[in-house]
Amino acid sequence: MYTKTIVAGLSLLLIACETNSGTHPIAKTVAGIKSETSNPFARIEAIPVPAGFQRVKTEPGSFGAYLQKVSLKKDKTVYLFNGNRKNNQSAQFAVLDISTGDKDLQQCADAVMRLRSEYLFATQQFSRIAFTDNEGKVYQFTAPYTREHLQRYLPTVFGMCGSASLAKQLKRSSLQQMAIGDVLIRGGFPGHAVIVMDMATNASGETIYLLAQSYMPAQDIQVLVNPNGEEGSPWYQLNDDEKIHTPEYVFGKNELRTW
Repeated sequence: MYTKTIVAGLSLLLIACETNSGTHPIAKTVAGIKSETSNPFARIEAIPVPAGFQRVKTEPGSFGAYLQKVSLKKDKTVYLFNGNRKNNQSAQFAVLDISTGDKDLQQCADAVMRLRSEYLFATQQFSRIAFTDNEGKVYQFTAPYTREHLQRYLPTVFGMCGSASLAKQLKRSSLQQMAIGDVLIRGGFPGHAVIVMDMATNASGETIYLLAQSYMPAQDIQVLVNPNGEEGSPWYQLNDDEKIHTPEYVFGKNELRTW
């Protein structure tokens, strides 16, 4: 198990993402795009949907609309905070073009908080950038509302908040109510969290979705492949299965949360 350490006066906090793998075939797979060593798609919204599906339309200015437009790197290699390659390079379909930092901080729940913070900052909803630690203390982003201040604020949040606290902060939801920006999360020491980046539906009422994660140690945020879908496909099918199997973790169907 890795540990996450805050320096420069911050307290030591152990926050980790437990590996929890397994296999369970879904009832029906969806056609996907085979992943190559490089990524040809510029943004989340450019990742093709399977035949017969249409991408979910989002409200301008919403969290969902923001996530659909997140940029992707051309190189789909996942790097750790220290510049080393992640050992497992089979979990990702693409890599988000978002910095990781040079400390072992931006792990699983931290990546979710980073994306939420970036959205609220971009839409100037500064007063809503606030996260609560496991003891109930609120870490509020305050003026000056600058990029430099946000970059100083986030490492404190990453050090003091994690999957346990974020699971408490988020509201319970159900898979049937899934929306872009929702979070599959198991709070704990360790725990894990992944975020819904995009969704699509077809005329038969089927729904598919994309997931993204960071992991431990801190690493690039990555769009995940579906280990039980067509080879290389990043699309997950929304169904009534008890478990949601991602490449490096298994969630229960009751672990969806919303903001």
